[in-house]
Amino acid sequence: MPPQTAALSGGPTRLVDDYRPVAGVYDEMRTADGEVRPHWQYLIEVLRALGPDGIEERWRDARRLIRDNGVTYNAYGDTEGMSRPWELDLLPLQIRSDEWATLERGLIQRAELLNLILSDLYGPRKLITAGLLPATLIDAYPGYLIPCHGVPATDDQPLVDYAVDLTRTPDGAWRVIGDRTQCPSGAGYALENRVVLSRVMPSLFRDSHVHRLAGFYRSVRRALTRLAARRTPPTRIVMMTPGPSHEAYFEHAYLANYLGYNLVQGADLSVRDGALWLRTLGRLERIDAVLRRVDDLWCDPLELREDSHLGVPGLTQAARAGNVTLANALGSGVLEHPGLMAFLPRLCQHLLGEDLLLPDIPTWWCGEQADMARVLDELETLVIKPAGNPPGRRCLFPGRMDPAERAALVARIQAEPDRFVAQEHIVPSTAPALIGRRIEPRPTVLRTFLVAEEQGYTVMPGGLSRVAFEQDTPMISSRLGGIGKDTWVLASEPERQESLLGTGDLLAPAVAQESEVSSRVADNLFWIGRYAERAEGLVRLLRITIFKLSERQGYAATDDLTSCVPSLLQALTHQSQAYPGFVGDGFEERLRDPMPEMLSLIADPERLGGLPQTLQALGQAAWSVRERLSVDTWRVINDIEEHLRALTRRPPRDFGPALDELDPLVTALVAFSALTHENMTHNEGWNFLEAGRRLERGLNTATLLRGTLSRIGREHEEHLLIEAVLGITDSLITYRRRYQAGTRVGALLDLVFQDETNPRSLAYQLVQLERVCRQMPRGEMAAGRSSIERLILRSLTGVRLVEIDRLIQPDRTGTKRVALRRMLGQLSDQLAAVSDALTAQYFRHEEQPHALLGRVGRGPQ
Repeated sequence: MPPQTAALSGGPTRLVDDYRPVAGVYDEMRTADGEVRPHWQYLIEVLRALGPDGIEERWRDARRLIRDNGVTYNAYGDTEGMSRPWELDLLPLQIRSDEWATLERGLIQRAELLNLILSDLYGPRKLITAGLLPATLIDAYPGYLIPCHGVPATDDQPLVDYAVDLTRTPDGAWRVIGDRTQCPSGAGYALENRVVLSRVMPSLFRDSHVHRLAGFYRSVRRALTRLAARRTPPTRIVMMTPGPSHEAYFEHAYLANYLGYNLVQGADLSVRDGALWLRTLGRLERIDAVLRRVDDLWCDPLELREDSHLGVPGLTQAARAGNVTLANALGSGVLEHPGLMAFLPRLCQHLLGEDLLLPDIPTWWCGEQADMARVLDELETLVIKPAGNPPGRRCLFPGRMDPAERAALVARIQAEPDRFVAQEHIVPSTAPALIGRRIEPRPTVLRTFLVAEEQGYTVMPGGLSRVAFEQDTPMISSRLGGIGKDTWVLASEPERQESLLGTGDLLAPAVAQESEVSSRVADNLFWIGRYAERAEGLVRLLRITIFKLSERQGYAATDDLTSCVPSLLQALTHQSQAYPGFVGDGFEERLRDPMPEMLSLIADPERLGGLPQTLQALGQAAWSVRERLSVDTWRVINDIEEHLRALTRRPPRDFGPALDELDPLVTALVAFSALTHENMTHNEGWNFLEAGRRLERGLNTATLLRGTLSRIGREHEEHLLIEAVLGITDSLITYRRRYQAGTRVGALLDLVFQDETNPRSLAYQLVQLERVCRQMPRGEMAAGRSSIERLILRSLTGVRLVEIDRLIQPDRTGTKRVALRRMLGQLSDQLAAVSDALTAQYFRHEEQPHALLGRVGRGPQ
């Protein structure tokens, strides 16, 4: 359980006044003698006024918003996987505006310095020639990529997107503890933190005059538009993500939505004729700039890391040819070498002619003989960073090692001194955090962000602060767990409310063509529609079957096996395809006691075809395209996942508790379908989602009718079956109003099989399926109806022309409706063929041979 989950206690005064700074460490809220810093006074007054109950209420509101918005971050090695919710501290880190202005100057200088260093290292390498940087420091570092040497950068700005990790020394001075230059993460979480806190404490946020963040994100959009390779609009910019398995995938989708960029994976892109293209269903779209969230080495399996499935073969060559701009430039990870910090002061003097305004933690690279000797002499007081490890991971603390471990580390340093960097061990400054029942000081690190504009770097006013759970945590990293914290830069007067949509680029067209969807996105949307409909149909059938079982006391008696219930149970097996179930080996015993089998379908996550696996598949498909789903839609998905967790973590042992979960679950599934229908633009992507929904509902209806009506039973039995089918298809009210002569199979088929105005009928699904498939992309040379359209039209024509009276006629034995069973079987086969045809045409792509270089102006042929 996270430390913040416990209830607050104590009076309003005690809650705040019991806060005591840690000795020898700079505290953001109180001085060493306990005085509250002036710019924290208003926040403390608000906390006192709220009291423990008010603070806890707002903390619960914040947790609810985070859950509703699906904000997640998977800490390194976390067993919860992508389900781990983002932890947010309710108390912001506050910084005075005048202090921030000084810090901002140092951040801009540092960004300009690193940009010059990066340009030189992949260009003339004058810094190495002049002896200002050791060649071994750079060339032996895994982040220095030789294939990227000579790749041009637009306007000599290879470092477009930059983040800095900061903390304070005991005297309050800011120090840099790390640079993030490949694809720095956290800007999306900083924005989400701001959204949540401004909603749960709006008056505090407003009256504190906090600098807004929207202006920074406008700068990001301007920067990428300017850096795009083609100067004539419309330019196309995408955000490239490793995919849903990445710990920060939420942020990738969130930022892509906020900035208005397509979120793509490597498989969505292709290099042809020396340029980068997005592979959509209808055509290839030229990409001009990429805001990447894939680390350098994984971006191009052709020239960088050959085992990468995340990148695009030929991407390096496309950048080398100047046909696409990458933010940041490939190879920028070399600037994350911790040993580089030891050389920055003299590099700043050489390149900028001034002192470094924002110093680093004192750093020594063991590749220098004198520095290695000093490191070995003072080893127990230092932090050792093996060069080449991912930033934020596996720092070594010799002071906490036993003698044997320390001796082994010394031997490693002496054997490979170039691979080790030492830094002074600085205890991070502390800030107040809501921990359990108290507000306590916790180590805090601030990550702030910069973006390169035409006139220089722009700094985000604030950033993402991270707080350690424990006071003695040696490292603070989102990968290793911790609490997020919003960062407020306090202005002296009210800030004007801003929006990302506040101003536009006058040079850009007012309306740009919307990008078509990629094969991957279309595939996921199609299966979202299918899984959502499959889950809803299964829940409806389970509920009605449970109702019928509950109505029949003593069902286990043999003479009751001729009732309608066995037909429903067998339809349940056919619809879920969870064989053998109620139709295969041992079905007689399961029919006598159906509860274990049904509860397995409801709650067993390992049961193939069961409800949990269907809901898990729905969640995974939705997660893969979450940037295309609205906030409200995602809240419904979170509700569905909550019901799934309730079913699987506390499996019901009886039908009553099962119904308690199934009833709200079907409501959530209906809400999901309604939101995707009403809130999603009915564009190309929606067509695939709708096709999946209609195809699955058609299959479910055909399977249900075939399983319940093929056999002719006694009059009372058929009456119960018809009533059950009408309940499952949500058509009972219409049936009662339209057909006055009681329950008849012919009337049921008229409504549920052939009525094109009934949204639950089989005919309606075929009509809608034909409509959306007609709007799907087609080859330019295609004429007439496609094979998919012909399959659907054949099925629809058969349904329209068939005579229901002929369908319901019994066979010679008087016990079966053979014609009905045959036709429903044919329709199921034809709908399965439609699914196969859609998959073959839109979701499978065998790459054709093509040239990586060529005449870009002609485009793909």
